[in-house]
Amino acid sequence: MVELMDQNPFGASLPQRVGDLELGACDLGPMYSIAPFKGQKDKVHEALTSVGLGFPAPGEVVAHGDAQVIWTGRDQAFLIGIAPDDALGDMAAITDQGDAWCAARLRGPGAEDVLARLVPLDLRAGAFPAGRTLRSQLGHMTVSITREADGFVILAFRSMARDLAHELGQVMRLVAARGLAR
Repeated sequence: MVELMDQNPFGASLPQRVGDLELGACDLGPMYSIAPFKGQKDKVHEALTSVGLGFPAPGEVVAHGDAQVIWTGRDQAFLIGIAPDDALGDMAAITDQGDAWCAARLRGPGAEDVLARLVPLDLRAGAFPAGRTLRSQLGHMTVSITREADGFVILAFRSMARDLAHELGQVMRLVAARGLAR
């Protein structure tokens, strides 16, 4: 019988460290997309509130312990860190996304400068504080970026994991070479 093994989608391309900038793979735990059925958004919010979470507004992250719900688009969110309650399936389309997405964490002085070269949005702390999330392009890839207190978590399609590591790594080296990494 063939035995399948879970593999890191980034392969040997992560971790990367350039000066004080650090890019590493991160395991956020289980990940499910939640898309409330028509007229069910309030009930989905109530169901998530019962476990200390809630359905996020655009750009919002709702967190409790190791679990979080991040906004991913109009009437869509990712439940990360815990499995959804079975009752949620009566109110929303629930899809396991664990094998479809990968996550990388970018930290260190100059992380904003790295992303500024690849993302067409203002990710400076004043415009994009910790606890906020967005969907955008990073180079040629569609990503979700969430600001944390000490950096960014970037979600990308698993098939783009090595491209993500390559693009970010190149720009990390450019930022460091220009002395922008503090």
